[in-house]
Amino acid sequence: MQVTNTILMVRPISFRMNEQTAVNNYFQEEMGIDQDKINAQAQHEFDYFVEKLRGHGVNVVVVQDTKEPDTPDSIFPNNWISFHADGTVAVYPMFAENRRNERREDVFEILEKDGFRIDNVVDYTSAEDEGVFLEGTGSLLLDRVNKKAYCALSDRAEEELVIEFCEDFDYLPVIFTANQSVEGERLPIYHTNVMMALAETFAIICLDTIDDKKERKNVVEHLKADGKEVINITEEQMYNFAGNMLQVVGANDQRYMVMSSAAYHSLDKTRREAIEKHCPIIHSSLNTIETCGGGSARCMMAEVFLPKK
Repeated sequence: MQVTNTILMVRPISFRMNEQTAVNNYFQEEMGIDQDKINAQAQHEFDYFVEKLRGHGVNVVVVQDTKEPDTPDSIFPNNWISFHADGTVAVYPMFAENRRNERREDVFEILEKDGFRIDNVVDYTSAEDEGVFLEGTGSLLLDRVNKKAYCALSDRAEEELVIEFCEDFDYLPVIFTANQSVEGERLPIYHTNVMMALAETFAIICLDTIDDKKERKNVVEHLKADGKEVINITEEQMYNFAGNMLQVVGANDQRYMVMSSAAYHSLDKTRREAIEKHCPIIHSSLNTIETCGGGSARCMMAEVFLPKK
């Protein structure tokens, strides 16, 4: 299965712009308002988003964040954990030291209480000691049906660890570099999932970020070989998080493409219709989360593919 009905989300308690991630997440910006207000706005956006997903029949498991330790980015759980259909959970090494505090064993207990089965945990976190990182399904775009892992290399996605993951989980690595323009320089995009999204029958991708023509051609060939329609977005649309989408399953087995309202409104009619040909769109305003956190809808959702007990 490429898509799931169950999503794990973490409700923030101390959300703010994380100074430790801003060093290589060029999507983050200061809002110029106090932290309590930022957190309150983020909670409001989170709650409304969850309500909207549940309203379409998506099973959302909400975990409450805790005051201690300090975890300003806890709202983005897909970077530290991924769940797999064979009952395996993977736990990942994080670039920012304060993001390592997001990893919580009680998340396993919450899912097991919900009737899911966890048979095995693959823990890559010791790589942090060597300064090597791989930030979950932020770094890895998993085509779970065709067993391919797309990954844009960056400070948060080391090639050796991508290959190790692929060997452990039996995926074929499709590795490339994706850049964005920052003050006249081309610098690596921090996570693959801001420039690319994989759905069952299509893929959203900002091809202009892959500067190397051979790498770009290789990515497109893999997608097309697996029968996916390639919907190319502009860099401007990517900056509005139009690459940061996730396909989910709602009531009556209906597929939906989930994105932020900023992403939705950045898309022109042609691209929206290209998506809607495959499935309807759900969008929700995530302005505070996007501005301060530098992440959007997809980053907030950790897909649960675990088997039921």
